[in-house]
Amino acid sequence: MNLESLQQSCPLVSRMGHPADSHVQVKNVKIGGSGLVVMAGPCAVEDEEQIMTIAAAVKAAGAQVLRGGAFKPRTSPYTFQGMGEAGLILLKQAGEAFDMPVVTELMDSEDFDLINEYTDIIQIGARNMQNFSLLKRVGKAGKPVMLKRGLSATLEEFLMAAEYIMASGNDQVILCERGIRTFETHMRNTLDLNVVTAVKELSHLPIIIDPSHATGKWQMVSPLSRAAVAIGADGLMIEVHHKPKEALSDGPQSLKPERFNQLMQELGHIHGIIRQTDSWS
Repeated sequence: MNLESLQQSCPLVSRMGHPADSHVQVKNVKIGGSGLVVMAGPCAVEDEEQIMTIAAAVKAAGAQVLRGGAFKPRTSPYTFQGMGEAGLILLKQAGEAFDMPVVTELMDSEDFDLINEYTDIIQIGARNMQNFSLLKRVGKAGKPVMLKRGLSATLEEFLMAAEYIMASGNDQVILCERGIRTFETHMRNTLDLNVVTAVKELSHLPIIIDPSHATGKWQMVSPLSRAAVAIGADGLMIEVHHKPKEALSDGPQSLKPERFNQLMQELGHIHGIIRQTDSWS
């Protein structure tokens, strides 16, 4: 796939028709362009004390967007599926308390009105990347959408999914690489950092990295976050939990607040160096 072929299949996503980098404005946060945006929070909202504690920690560390799941797509039907509307209410309250836009996942068109009411960015998860009716639904909403790459999706399929949203009338699209499924079993997934440079060449849309789901191991989150910033990603989505061993969802891949704070300082230094280097070119 080259720029010319992408222009034919994805004219709205292609950089050929939109040479300048686009950005998505979410309240006071600009995603795309020269800045670096970090979305952080727990995998799932569990209770008021948990989401308020984590929101305070990530805000203090410098995160701009609060993440948290209320409806959780889980491999096993017997694991925690999220709090539903009660979780959305708590997430919105935490976002308002700390002046942070919130992002959460939409799993089903039936839940659209509920998610749309409480969230600022609608996330389409990896399992729904090619749920075309859902893509069309959020495309008609006009609200920012973060589209995660599917488990085994090619770059072309990923961008075509974004085209579905844009063709339905919504140009506020953020791409998210969260790792793909390969033969490797040591990590949860394999993080494809190549896709960042490819997207930057082919498309004008901003792209962020989710190192938490890419690895499934908190020890790998910081190194891959640093690499993502160095390679030019527009942002990161990182899971943080103050008691990861007690987390109801994805504790092993969640950073403790103190580690997240240290990572944010490191990312600031790396991003500054990259911006300085770019200004020389």
